[in-house]
Amino acid sequence: MNNWKKVFAIIWTGQFFSILTSSLVNFAIILWLTFETKSAETLAFATIAALLPQAILGLFSGILIDRWSRKLIMILSDSFIAFCTLILAILFYFEQAEIWQIYTLLALRSVGSAFHMPSMQASIPLLAPEPQLLRIAGINQMIQSVSNIAGPALGALAISMLDMTYVLMLDVVGALLACTSLLFVTIPNPKPSETKNKLNLLRDLREAQREVTSHKGMTPLFLLSILATLFIMPISVLFPLMTLNHFSGSAYQMSLVEAIWSVGSLAGGLALSARQYKVNKIILINAMYILLGTAFVFSGLLPASAFVWFVVLTAIEGVSGSVYYASFMTVIQTKINPAVLGRVFSIFMSVSMLPSILGLMGTGFIADNIGITNTFVIGGLVVCAIGVISFFIPSLFQVGRLTVGDETKNI
Repeated sequence: MNNWKKVFAIIWTGQFFSILTSSLVNFAIILWLTFETKSAETLAFATIAALLPQAILGLFSGILIDRWSRKLIMILSDSFIAFCTLILAILFYFEQAEIWQIYTLLALRSVGSAFHMPSMQASIPLLAPEPQLLRIAGINQMIQSVSNIAGPALGALAISMLDMTYVLMLDVVGALLACTSLLFVTIPNPKPSETKNKLNLLRDLREAQREVTSHKGMTPLFLLSILATLFIMPISVLFPLMTLNHFSGSAYQMSLVEAIWSVGSLAGGLALSARQYKVNKIILINAMYILLGTAFVFSGLLPASAFVWFVVLTAIEGVSGSVYYASFMTVIQTKINPAVLGRVFSIFMSVSMLPSILGLMGTGFIADNIGITNTFVIGGLVVCAIGVISFFIPSLFQVGRLTVGDETKNI
């Protein structure tokens, strides 16, 4: 692993351009849908389209990720996403694009993500020493954050100056750059698991389930994260409408809120990447639940004239979300055997998304009947309660101290 820094530098270069252009295009699509429909249901259905295929395929994609070349899977996934985006760009060029076609594009991109995201996360512990994984997670969050800071601003600028055809083509270029960077690195595959030679879906899934349950505290860690996501996801969809409706914001203010979240996320990533931390990562996860939930609550209580404070709270939410996600990923990467890590990541992503989709399906009803601000308050209280309860579950702190066998450190 002496050259792991060089390998990550090459991968991160390609991923930066891919994530930046995706962030740009995603926000341009959000702006387009928001101004075309001004509907919470439309934004919710767009999010569902972007999640549902990944949630369904994720139950099985990890089995193939653990059997095939993870590098090849990432290249094929990015190429597929680029192809789908190209098709929509052509539809916009001929002025044939409709909302249902945007839903279709988001769904097809989700198919690619069902394979790409778990492959990337499952490859990280094979490329770097275990003590560096939290710092790497922090750097990943920094790259994501920088892209998300620039993406909304560039997206708002691009949609005001360019036809959607050319905006979408930027994402195609970004995906191709990510694929190209992967051609210059070697990503090792893990040692074969007990199911390597014969494909058996149920047995392969049971192997991943046994690996998770063999670590005391891992199951409640997953369950609490899934429960928190159930309430966080509908809130995340409502940020553009919160800015537009409650604070009477403009496109600039909408992009500012998106960018400020990412500034906070960048700050969290910088803090994690600056040095190695010996603190039990479960403490970080629980504390971030409480901080995130509290910020949601105060966001929902703000009057319409307090947009500046909404921006401040959004930055705090970005910090807490970044530290939580990096800590959570690091716990999994350092505890789970790399031979089944693809399955564990893909299944977890699927299981966490499915209840979130149910929450999203009610977003329109929630926004119209409960109110956007009340949704922030209720969801924030639940997330905060999850963080408090988690401090009273001893097994969680035990899983924060466990590590996988030494053999995985020397791959």
